[in-house]
Amino acid sequence: MGEATGFAYTERRDGSIVITHHGRPATVVRGGRAEEFLAEVDDDPQQVMARWTGNYRRGNEREARRHPRNRG
Repeated sequence: MGEATGFAYTERRDGSIVITHHGRPATVVRGGRAEEFLAEVDDDPQQVMARWTGNYRRGNEREARRHPRNRG
């Protein structure tokens, strides 16, 4: 899988976390999920944020476009 870059997160005073991708808000995590995110983000922050936002490449986008089922 390619290297995820461009992610950042900010903790708010109310305990929620805003994850941004290239400066644009990607998602907001609140409550218990925010605590889970903070516990996990220390491992590999960019990959964790990509996974939590659903914004990551799988490597097969080009192949799927050429599949007969996906042709217009």
